Amino acid sequence: MTSRERVLAALNHQETDRVPIDLSGHRSSGISAVAYRRLRAHLGLDPRPIRVYDPIQQLAIVDEDVLARFGVDTVELGRAFALAESDWRDWVLPDGTPCQMPAWAVPEREAGRWVIRSASGRVIAQMPDGVLYFEQTYYPFAEQDDLERLEAALGESMWTAIASPPGPRAAGATGAQALADGARRLRAQTDRAILGLFGGNLLEMGQFLYRNDGFLMLLAADPRRAHAFLDRVVEMHLANLDRFLAAVGPSIDVIVFGDDLGMQSGPQISPAMYREFFQPRQRLLWRRAKELAPVKVMLHCCGGVRELLPGLIEAGLDAINPVQVSCKGMGAQGLKADFGRQLTFWGGGCDTREVLAGGSPARVREHVRQQVKNWKPGGGFVFQQVHNIMADVPPANIVAMYEAVGTA
Repeated sequence: MTSRERVLAALNHQETDRVPIDLSGHRSSGISAVAYRRLRAHLGLDPRPIRVYDPIQQLAIVDEDVLARFGVDTVELGRAFALAESDWRDWVLPDGTPCQMPAWAVPEREAGRWVIRSASGRVIAQMPDGVLYFEQTYYPFAEQDDLERLEAALGESMWTAIASPPGPRAAGATGAQALADGARRLRAQTDRAILGLFGGNLLEMGQFLYRNDGFLMLLAADPRRAHAFLDRVVEMHLANLDRFLAAVGPSIDVIVFGDDLGMQSGPQISPAMYREFFQPRQRLLWRRAKELAPVKVMLHCCGGVRELLPGLIEAGLDAINPVQVSCKGMGAQGLKADFGRQLTFWGGGCDTREVLAGGSPARVREHVRQQVKNWKPGGGFVFQQVHNIMADVPPANIVAMYEAVGTA
């Protein structure tokens, strides 16, 4: 099988020649730039400039030699863009390692911290000294919302204002053509499955703007206003979805939506609240995506969300990620038994909360083999560790994880 055939077969619940593997195919299957530098040194690979394509999470672009070394079957659409030296600026990682950041999102130094500003000059993200990732500092609707200024507010929120490649060059009419050209070029260059990151967040969009507590209170205390906000968000998403898939639909295999609905102890919201506020809107978005292009729909959704899975499946979901197996109700055997014929589990291959960072290579191998044994039967599984590989993960554990997949 080619990599693309392998991934698509898994998504269609067919047995594959081997388990398909994702590393850096999207912004929640990547690797910290700090950990990536150490991994390359551990593997004895030639030093290369480290490019941080996701400034917020400090994720590195994974080079072809590493992708080939681990048999990776996926690639993110963004790898077709920001290829010129002028797209990057020199910077330094928190551990002192030289790197490069996207030219449109270079952090500025302030007393005791790095900051990123919006186009208006407002500080919207900070990384204090001693910290490895950026955090949001401003919530446009925290004090007073204004639904007529929704799109302007998105430019003042960290998660929506700071773009990964292709970045701002893909905006507007000329950007749509550049997006289409880059997507076609990538499709012609690789047999890996191509993932297009769309977003389409709903619960999280409210949290990005109102702050987590503010939006949860809005849902509970003023449902009419919450519905009005979400209607405006969906209207915006549908317009963006049409433009996005008109440009890249023929060139991608999976479209990635995002909405973290869970916590360590279970869902953030009840199944009833999910069905009232979010399921109809997700159904609309996912149905439209499949009408526009021959794509599979994946939702990145952190946390314990077992109680919400029936509703997500009814809404048209094909695959869920990262399958946070350490959360309540998210064990592999139970999820596979109850939902394995209807849903592809894209993740859950190695627990990053305790095992990958804190275990020995031997423990990592044993854990991964057991997880693959649980997930693999009947297809419907793409191997990925639970979320990104963090900065403190030993490189020997990363190697042990990928070697174990092939022997499981």
